[in-house]
Amino acid sequence: MGDLSQGDRYLLEQIRQGSSDGWTQLVNRYSGRLEAFARSKVGKAGDADDLVQETFIGFLRGLNDFREQASLETYLFGILRRRIIDWYRGRKGNVCLLQDMVRPDENEGPSDAAGHLVSPAATASWYVRRDEQVHLQREALAGALTDLINDLKALQKLRDLKVIEMIFHVRLRNKQIAQIAGLAEGQVALLKHRYLKNLQAYVRRDPQAARDPAVDSMLELPEQLDAVLAAIWQEQRLSCPKRSTIGAHMLGTLEPEWQDYVTFHLETLGCAFCRANLADLQRQSEAAEASVLRRRILNSTAGFLRSR
Repeated sequence: MGDLSQGDRYLLEQIRQGSSDGWTQLVNRYSGRLEAFARSKVGKAGDADDLVQETFIGFLRGLNDFREQASLETYLFGILRRRIIDWYRGRKGNVCLLQDMVRPDENEGPSDAAGHLVSPAATASWYVRRDEQVHLQREALAGALTDLINDLKALQKLRDLKVIEMIFHVRLRNKQIAQIAGLAEGQVALLKHRYLKNLQAYVRRDPQAARDPAVDSMLELPEQLDAVLAAIWQEQRLSCPKRSTIGAHMLGTLEPEWQDYVTFHLETLGCAFCRANLADLQRQSEAAEASVLRRRILNSTAGFLRSR
């Protein structure tokens, strides 16, 4: 998901000024989808509710550290995801929360790419430089992925978008992708090659990234690059449809191509964040329908009560 919307920015400013009304609006806006996500992961409603509460408390405590580089929804989901990981660690020792979406690496974490690209000398300056390179790499790749996804959406190349989601986000094998997409395995390989080249071109268009040898080196290491791309895609939810788009999908009012893509994203890719949004929207719709029914019953029976 992208940067802050005007609505998010307004709420954030209100909260920073100590507005209880702004805080109530934020909680009302996001608590339902966060609760749906937590319940899908931990099962018990009480535990899920506790985790959502801790998420909002964590948001307030870390408000001064929020750099506004992601939407409030993405930021809140990120806090909740970390709370859920900690919750599982306290019960099971370890857990991979993303096991149903991202293929984990056996030997290394995806977010530490720069560790392989700089001098191993453990000096203070090395650690500073290493952190700078990690940040630069991730910023350059996130920008490149965003540009690529936006271009595919603008051109309505939604089949290709499905394929690169499976390649870079879920990291499926070419054979698996071919079976799901109804393509030949060679076609999948060609698409992966094409879009890797596009990503490299997008990154090298950034003057700062193009000057950094660590970024350039990473672009030539496919396995490492794949891991970093998957981590960025997951954390920043780069291809997730807007909540309004999910709502339109629920009502069946999207154009057929977009209806098909959102169905894929929700049901085949199985994006837990968007499924949580869908569950929250469905719950709101059911509550609204129940409210309408209650009003109809009360209106239709008012005369009977008066006559008595």
